[in-house]
Amino acid sequence: MRDRGLVVICLIGVSMVTRVYYAAMPTYYDITVPLSNDLPTYPGDPGIQISDWRSLAKGDSANVSVASFGAHSGTHVDAPAHFIPGGEVVANLPFESLIGEALVVEVPDDVVVIDKEFVSRHVPPGTERVLFETRNSGFWSEIPPVFHTDFTHLDLGAATWLRDNGAKLIGIDYLSIERFKSGNHEVHLALLSHGVVILEGLFLWAVPAGRYELYCLPLRLRSDLGDGAPARAVLRTLD
Repeated sequence: MRDRGLVVICLIGVSMVTRVYYAAMPTYYDITVPLSNDLPTYPGDPGIQISDWRSLAKGDSANVSVASFGAHSGTHVDAPAHFIPGGEVVANLPFESLIGEALVVEVPDDVVVIDKEFVSRHVPPGTERVLFETRNSGFWSEIPPVFHTDFTHLDLGAATWLRDNGAKLIGIDYLSIERFKSGNHEVHLALLSHGVVILEGLFLWAVPAGRYELYCLPLRLRSDLGDGAPARAVLRTLD
C-alpha cells in the first residue's frame, strides 16, 4: 500500500484539528513488449529494424532514428480488416473498446489450450475486456529470444463464449491469439467479424490477476489495409 494523504481541516472554536486519511495510490503496469531488432516476429512477417539515421556521435545536429517493422510486431492490435475484406480499419477502432475496465486472468502453465470450460469458470459474463496471462510472457525474457510455436492460445469455443458474453477486447501475451498455423483463422474471424478487438503480444509476467483499468492506444496508421498497428498498453489498479 502506498500512502495518499487527504487532509481535511475542521475548525472547532479557535482550535484547528487536522485529520489525515490514507488510501492507496494507483499502480501502473506497462504491459507493452519493447520493440528491438532481436524481438521475434511471427514467421513470415517482416523483422524489426531500428537504426540511426542521424547521430550526435557522428557530428549531426540531433539524434534521429529510423524504424521498420510490420504492423503486427510486438504488442499490437488486430483490426477486423486483418482478415475481413472491407472490415473496420485500425484508425477507426472505438476508444470504448480500447480503454476501460479489464480483467487479467492467470492461466496455469500446464494449460496450453484455453477452452470454453476454462473461460466460463474464470471470466464472469458481461466482462468487456479480458487479458490472459500465460506461460507465454516468460518467452519474452529469453536470451537469445526465439519464436515459440507451442504458445498458449484460445480455441474457437473459448473465443465464441467470450464474444457472446459481452467481450469487446480480448488480449493474450503472445503474437497470436490462436494456435500456430491454424490454417483457417477461425478464432480471429469469430472475434473480428463481430467487432471484438484482439490485443496480442502483451507482457503480463508481473501483473497479479484481477481487475484493472486498461489503456490501449494503437498507432493511428492510415493505409489502404488498416489491418493492425503496434500499441502501447498500460494497466492501472482500480481505487
